[in-house]
Amino acid sequence: MAVTGLETRKRSIAKSISWRILAGFITAGVALAMTGQLAFAAKIGLVDTTVKLLIYFLHERGWNKINYGRVTTPDYEV
Repeated sequence: MAVTGLETRKRSIAKSISWRILAGFITAGVALAMTGQLAFAAKIGLVDTTVKLLIYFLHERGWNKINYGRVTTPDYEV
């Protein structure tokens, strides 16, 4: 299936948020396992999620300006 059009900001935001929530839980879980301190692990997860959410969104928007790997028509025929 060929992808058409550019991603919208809304889609980039939704992808950024969903990924960062999952990744934040992973980070907090690792921090908890390493320190045994729930409050500290939660703070690490929150800060990590906030910073990386912004960076990921900017990364996604930057990639939308690059045509590398995009196809305008399917590279196959049915």
